Amino acid sequence: SAALLVGDSAIAIGSPLGLQGTVTSGIVSALNRPVTAGGTGETSFINAIQTDAAINPGNSGGPLVDGSGAVIGVNSAIATLGGSLGGTTGSIGLGFAIPIDVAARIASEIIATGTSTTPILGVRVDLEYPGPGALISDVTAGGAAEAAGLRSGDIVTEVNGRPIADSIALIVTIRASTPGEQIVLTVDRDGQIETISVVPDTETS
Repeated sequence: SAALLVGDSAIAIGSPLGLQGTVTSGIVSALNRPVTAGGTGETSFINAIQTDAAINPGNSGGPLVDGSGAVIGVNSAIATLGGSLGGTTGSIGLGFAIPIDVAARIASEIIATGTSTTPILGVRVDLEYPGPGALISDVTAGGAAEAAGLRSGDIVTEVNGRPIADSIALIVTIRASTPGEQIVLTVDRDGQIETISVVPDTETS
């Protein structure tokens, strides 16, 4: 999935609404799309592949493949208009998939050890901060961020040279990185731009 480009073919396979063997097609419409999904009491953060291939309940969890049939992602979430706009639900051309590079790493870890690890920076971010960038509101004592020199009030504007739009974007970008990988943060500290390298901690699930 690291080689994907916007405009590449995308085909979703599954059983939406119980209709077995259904195939829908479209394109990759965006990459590295920060998405939060989940119900009450649980939230997943996904650095997602966005596609207009129709994804509905029943093919979520199925494969997203490219034009050659290679799996590029795992269909995971959709955007809907919700009940406030006439009760419209289902696909509206905004579907999201977990990149297969991430899914394969997690699956391999679970098969090998029974658990998987997720990189964490060791900070709390202000989810109300509008951006651009992610505002650090608190730094965990003894964590990777503190060891690297990050401070409360820092605004992370880039990770490995990629702009960070908001706090959710920072969360999903860190979580999508490889455990043990050094990442480079560009930080706005009181108007001064600094570059800070950090190897995130990991949490096990």
